[in-house]
Amino acid sequence: MLAQDLEETARPRHKLHAYADVAVVVVVLAGTNLIAHFTTAWASIVTVPAAAVVLLALMRRRGLHWHELGLSPRQWRRGTVYALGAVGIVLAAVAIGALLPITRPFFLADRYATISGALIASMIVIPLQTVIPEELAFRGVLHGTLDRVYGARGVFAAGSLLFGLWHIASSLGLTSSNRGLSGFVGGGVAGQIAGILLAVVATAGAGVVFTWLRRRSGSLLAPIALHWSVNGAGALAAAIVWHTTLS
Repeated sequence: MLAQDLEETARPRHKLHAYADVAVVVVVLAGTNLIAHFTTAWASIVTVPAAAVVLLALMRRRGLHWHELGLSPRQWRRGTVYALGAVGIVLAAVAIGALLPITRPFFLADRYATISGALIASMIVIPLQTVIPEELAFRGVLHGTLDRVYGARGVFAAGSLLFGLWHIASSLGLTSSNRGLSGFVGGGVAGQIAGILLAVVATAGAGVVFTWLRRRSGSLLAPIALHWSVNGAGALAAAIVWHTTLS
C-alpha cells in the first residue's frame, strides 16, 4: 500500500515537472529568437547554436534520454536510410523548380546572387547556424518534452506551430529580397504581411514533415538532412539561377 501511495503521489509531481520543462524550452526559444534577430550581428551568429546546446544539456540533466532526443546510436542506421531518401526527393524537386519558368523567379533571392556566397552559406552557415541547432532544439529537445506531456498529437500540432512562429522575425524582409515572391504577393506593408504569413504557414508545414521523419526514423539524422537539403540546395540553386539569368 505504501509503495502504491508513493507512486500515485509521484505521478502528478512528474507531470508538473514535464509541463515545466516544456515551458522552459518555449521561453528559451522565444528569447533566443528575439536576441538573434533584434540585437547585434554577433548575436545573430552564435545565439541559436548556443541556445540549442544549453537546452540539450539542461534537458539531459532533467532526465530526457538520448532516444527521446533523437540522438540514440541505435537509430543511426534507420535515420541514415530516411535521410538519403529525403535528400534525393528534395534535390529532384529543387532541380525541377529551378528549371521551370513558372517557379524559376522564386529562386531569385539577393543574398545568394553569387556562387561563392551560396557555397559558403550551403556548406557552412546553413548547417552550423541554422539546420543543426534548430533540429536539436525543435525535433530534439522540444519534441522530447512535448511528447512526455501531450504525446504524438501535441508534438505535431504544438511543435509545428511553434516552428512556424519561430520564422516570423527571419521573414520580415522576405518580400523585399526575393523578386519572385514580391511579384506574387505584392509590395508595401500588405505584401510584407502576406510574405510573413506565407513563411509561417510554409515552415509550420515543413515542421510537420520534419516531425514525421523524426518519429518515423527515431533519429534526428533524417530531419537534419531534409532541412539542410531544402535550405542548402535551395541556396545553390538560387545562385545558379541568378548566374544563368544575368548571363
